[in-house]
Amino acid sequence: METRLYVGNLSYTTSEDDLRSLFAQAGPVVSAAVITDRDTGTSKGFGFVEMTSQVDAQKAISLFNAYQLGDRQLKVNLAKPREERSNSGGKGYRGF
Repeated sequence: METRLYVGNLSYTTSEDDLRSLFAQAGPVVSAAVITDRDTGTSKGFGFVEMTSQVDAQKAISLFNAYQLGDRQLKVNLAKPREERSNSGGKGYRGF
């Protein structure tokens, strides 16, 4: 079963290839994504890595949580399920 990891405190210059290469040391990586700002395209400083198994995901957490990548100390843990968002279209309170 594939397991998704949250990776926080990324340097804004970290690429998806950087993440994939780092986490491949713990086991096969299904996907790696650095989350970017929709308008500017710049990194938001966090991402997600999907590992092929729970065992590999736990290994990645133990290897890379508090790992120093560049000038930042990573925060790695199991990703929480994505919460449903209301469809307010960004208009704020009650759609106004």
